[in-house]
Amino acid sequence: MMIAKNTKELKLSILDFVHVYKDSNPMEGLNNTTEVVKLADKLGFFRYWFTEHHNTTSQISTSPDLLSLHAASQSRHIRVGSGGIMLPNHSPLKVVENFTLLEALHPGRIDLGLGRASGTDGLTARALQGSSDGFPTQLNNLLSFFSRNIPGNHPYSQVKVPGDASLIPELYMLGSSQGGVQFAIEEGLGFAFAAHLNPTLAVPILRAYRENFVPSVYMQAPKSILAIPVITAETEEEAKYLAGPLELMWARMFSGSPDISFPTLEEASSYVYTPGEERVREQNSERFIIGSIKNVAKKLKEKANEAQVDEIMVADFYPEQTARLKAFELLAKEFNLSRNEEQHGK
Repeated sequence: MMIAKNTKELKLSILDFVHVYKDSNPMEGLNNTTEVVKLADKLGFFRYWFTEHHNTTSQISTSPDLLSLHAASQSRHIRVGSGGIMLPNHSPLKVVENFTLLEALHPGRIDLGLGRASGTDGLTARALQGSSDGFPTQLNNLLSFFSRNIPGNHPYSQVKVPGDASLIPELYMLGSSQGGVQFAIEEGLGFAFAAHLNPTLAVPILRAYRENFVPSVYMQAPKSILAIPVITAETEEEAKYLAGPLELMWARMFSGSPDISFPTLEEASSYVYTPGEERVREQNSERFIIGSIKNVAKKLKEKANEAQVDEIMVADFYPEQTARLKAFELLAKEFNLSRNEEQHGK
């Protein structure tokens, strides 16, 4: 069992929501992401994943496959992919075709993270017109298409996927509860846990995954990732200031406020919390890691050891681009990240 023992062994990755800041626009949001992808590739971050969200004006991460294609074309070494493709919104065959193409274009650099939820509200989910099959059937079809091993009596047995089983991206299940991890264990897939959605379950579920993993044609050994929002800067004071919009947005969201847009720094710093929002804000403290780079590095190492993972994925909620770029530079320096091409292959 591999446990991260020091910051040099700990891989760092990035989860991008492609935020569209207030008084900005989608084009600027995408340009910001391109800048971060290039920097992350240069600094030695291990993966760069994109979320899938719909029906929001503050994010433009609607199509992780297209964003992955763009990111791969703008970088040379870093692995890129989805965190994740929300399978209920998609045809399994089309997902396989798209990610087979990505893997063929950028061999050994593509990841496919799969989610069980729709990533949006019910009305928008219906508008997306995803498959009506349940998730277990969707996942089974997707894996069968990837492995090119569809039984002769299967309804899709005559459907051919281009290429062969060498064009399979690295496959991960996403989870924030006990449901997703069972698919990862039983099907022999990687597993990424969203600690910001369910912080108390992160450690026990990630440990259970590693202890019960069943090897498969997709993955011979367990690969687990702890995803968590991280806000860091050179000083505690600056980090807390930068974390203001993240804390306010989540306090509003869990208090039932209709306004869950990403606040500005100025809005967050002058906002007066209601007593209910303040309670939620305090309860949310375990969802994030906030502080100076030295303190953040210490906390990330502790989290990795507790959860028995050797990779942390930073869920990116920085409120502006300059602080975002600086934070990733600080993290890369503190964790002694370096570009090792062999390490980044399959």
